[in-house]
Amino acid sequence: DSITHLFEGDPNVPNRGERLWKERYAPRHALNLGFGWDRTQNALWRLAHGEFAGQTPRLVVVLIGTNNLTGTDRARTNTPAEIVEGLQAVCGQILAASPGSRILLHGVFPRGGAPSDPLRERTTEVNALLAPWAKSQPAIRFENIGHRFVSPDGTISVDIMNDGVHLTEAGYRLWADAIDPIISATLGA
Repeated sequence: DSITHLFEGDPNVPNRGERLWKERYAPRHALNLGFGWDRTQNALWRLAHGEFAGQTPRLVVVLIGTNNLTGTDRARTNTPAEIVEGLQAVCGQILAASPGSRILLHGVFPRGGAPSDPLRERTTEVNALLAPWAKSQPAIRFENIGHRFVSPDGTISVDIMNDGVHLTEAGYRLWADAIDPIISATLGA
């Protein structure tokens, strides 16, 4: 989705994660397949239609599902169980295409600035359903780093997520700092 997409950068939305991407992930020849507005269904379509064809990375980082929490003119809101089913299918397609890969599967990041935001509760439900399944999968490491974005009072600062969804440069730094040790351990570098 756009959270992943903007990690690598976008000329229309400057000063997000692109500096970190260039420093930490471009030298590792990382490939960013995030697309704004994508839902799990879109990721599945992309996987089924060659987006990942021929790729055999040692590690695939998966973050998707936040857009499934809300409806649009073209897609209804999904239930937490449906979102988990979509994430399971995404991971299944990745591993079918590249059986030697490992997956670092993220819990859906928290949304909304206030702890009372209804979407915050729904992300918690998704992650609670997702964690036990993911932890039972030998090729998948589940990480729910959402707490890193939330202040002690339960709010999410606009300095971390300027609109309650999309990360700022500071938010991307929190994400990168959380996953870098896992990436290094997995890749041995």
